[in-house]
Amino acid sequence: MNEHLALALGANLSRDSRAFLPELVLCGAIVLLLLIRLLPRYDHLHMGWIAFVLTSAVCYLACLQWMHYPAYDPRMDSGQVIGTSTNLFGGMLIYDNFTVFVKIFLYAFVSLVILLTLLTGIPDRDDSADFYCLLLGATLGMILMASSNHLLMVFLSIEMASVPSYALAGFLKGRRQSSEAALKYVVYGGGASGVMLYGISLLAGRFDSGYLPTVVREIGAGNTLADPVVIMGITFLLAGIGFKLASVPFHFWCPDVFEGAAAEVGAFLSVASKGAAIALLARIVLGIGGLSGDGAFPAWSKAADYLVPVLAIFAVATTTFGNLAAYGQTNLKRLLAYSTIAHAGFMMMGLATMTRDGAGAVLFYLVAYFFMNLGAFAVVAFMRNLNNGHEDLAYYRGFVYRSPLLVVMLGVFLLSLLGIPPLVGFTAKFQIFAVLYEASQEYARIGKPHLSWTMLAVLLAGGLNTVISLFYYVKVLKVMAIEKTLEEVEDRPVETKPAPVLQSIYATALALAIVVLGLAWNPLAEATGPAQGADTFRPTPAPPPAAKGPAIPKKG
Repeated sequence: MNEHLALALGANLSRDSRAFLPELVLCGAIVLLLLIRLLPRYDHLHMGWIAFVLTSAVCYLACLQWMHYPAYDPRMDSGQVIGTSTNLFGGMLIYDNFTVFVKIFLYAFVSLVILLTLLTGIPDRDDSADFYCLLLGATLGMILMASSNHLLMVFLSIEMASVPSYALAGFLKGRRQSSEAALKYVVYGGGASGVMLYGISLLAGRFDSGYLPTVVREIGAGNTLADPVVIMGITFLLAGIGFKLASVPFHFWCPDVFEGAAAEVGAFLSVASKGAAIALLARIVLGIGGLSGDGAFPAWSKAADYLVPVLAIFAVATTTFGNLAAYGQTNLKRLLAYSTIAHAGFMMMGLATMTRDGAGAVLFYLVAYFFMNLGAFAVVAFMRNLNNGHEDLAYYRGFVYRSPLLVVMLGVFLLSLLGIPPLVGFTAKFQIFAVLYEASQEYARIGKPHLSWTMLAVLLAGGLNTVISLFYYVKVLKVMAIEKTLEEVEDRPVETKPAPVLQSIYATALALAIVVLGLAWNPLAEATGPAQGADTFRPTPAPPPAAKGPAIPKKG
């Protein structure tokens, strides 16, 4: 019997390792960067290109998993096929098409962020090994967030993503503002982690299990909705996720951290952190909602009747606050920080529908946000290098006369964030608005008028917020393209500062991706379909209990 058990464990470990192969290679890449730094001959070698090649290889492995999904026979120990969702490592992680999609998203994004750091010169050669180890370590934590299947793994993955991010926020040595940003991030992060851990302990104790599908299934059944322990547990757990998502009222750290950190770090935190947090939030709330197997609409649980309005309220509050607060900002990075808060609210609107179409719209929005926000932060970093490190909007008056290409590219990114057609930002917002309208119609059809009106209210709020965001995005372009430069005011010749060729190519490539995806968006929309297929968000069977040893006879 022990021999059969050992063979079964060995087979499961081999199967799980194949599904976890990109992450294993990523761990090896982190170790390799540290080992190279120990060699005296390569002590001062810049690790950027090595990190870029390794991360690109990991992204390629994740793409192979997507092309050949499932990468292995998705069967449990009982031999029963469950579709395309499989527990890994005793149920701690889950492997499905949603996980693989998020993997590709994060690995591709981190590869482009590393390329951006090579173009801007941050970090320098001496600090490159430390910087890229922190960057890849945070990425690994975010991958685990998206694939967490156990409450313990939820906590560990968020901490794995957060701790390296604290160091990255304060990586600009010698800058008081950077150190202050890192300190604020640590304080807020520590508080959010403590609250979340308390909520996890309440849920695990109440349901006698930390297995996430078991917990969400019990909550979705509706028999425990009046239990104060369950209400507190859910609230505290979602508070920890809200911190990573920078949703209201857990957004306080975001503007200060983005302003103090380097623009390259801000780009990473604004997209990667949002993607991982929204993926984890989707697993929890859509699992509680009890999505049906046909992939169309929830098989309504009692908890969903309460969860939809709560998500809708927080989504609208997050979007509205982010847009209103961004209007008065003069620092470019701080303005983009409030913009990221607003866009987190738009993504939460898609999840508030509690449908797979809503989840698909959120995935599309994430990919669009990938190019829009990375491009905006990249141009800010390029402009900073051309403008003696200044990032306040007052220093960029008439910048179009100094570097016209960068201003045009920034205009493309900001107008896409606003949602102007034919850019991909318009398509992304249109899909969110479309699923809100469809959900409203379906709720009215199944006899839930209060939820139907809730969806229409969220749709109206989304449209109004799009109009509000017009003012601060256009304000940036107005300052750079219309207002006079200081040289013109003083009747001096304007000094032209064109961006280096490689930086111009980088920004232009991202802008072209936004235009192409906006015009030919259907392939991307179809690609998000398999990522939220019939088996995604359905609770998988609980892993079999661990084998127990022989009973120990009692004395007496």
